[in-house]
Amino acid sequence: MRMSMGQKKLFIFDLDGTLADAYTAIWKSLNFTLRKLNYPRAGFQKVKINVGRGDRAFMEVFFSNKDVDKALAVYRLHHEKALRRYSRARPYAKRLLGFLRKKEMRIAIASNRPRYFTDVIMKKTGLKKFVDYILCADQINSPKPDPLILRLIMRKFNVKKKETVYAGDMDIDLETASRAGVDAIFVRGGSSRLSDIKKYKNVLIVSSLNWIISS
Repeated sequence: MRMSMGQKKLFIFDLDGTLADAYTAIWKSLNFTLRKLNYPRAGFQKVKINVGRGDRAFMEVFFSNKDVDKALAVYRLHHEKALRRYSRARPYAKRLLGFLRKKEMRIAIASNRPRYFTDVIMKKTGLKKFVDYILCADQINSPKPDPLILRLIMRKFNVKKKETVYAGDMDIDLETASRAGVDAIFVRGGSSRLSDIKKYKNVLIVSSLNWIISS
């Protein structure tokens, strides 16, 4: 699918796996927590495919219900340091955001990651200076795929659905865009595979953020 960018005024991006790569930090923090609570170590790929739905939901994949609260506390205590050490911008992320700013597009982040850790990543990767607005699920108590997060961002900038596009790396991002009635871009290389998103129609699929510039 090709997408007409001429009528777009607002680009909203997911963060993890889309603009930033924090998988190593997540993996390190999870395995630190697993070791502390005497659980077996988790492989990198299992970690990668289970992120994106908020850190509590992530803990629920690896810990029994009785240990989730304790695991979440240990994980969060370790995670800031891990993010500052291991998170990085995805290839071409800064080039794309710089290009969009030159086109006078508004740029926003919509993430299920807690706002505090989102800010850590944005600062560490150097992405913060490109972005006009950040909204995270914990700020509105409503995680994706609830489309509220996208609707609130569109309302803030007073733009219409047809003037908005949402880019993400997971099926949950495409579901959120579909429920909000906005065009979607699927960025490969994140947590979901092509087979995970085949049910979604009219989605621009890109192998690199650089491809969006020429779309």
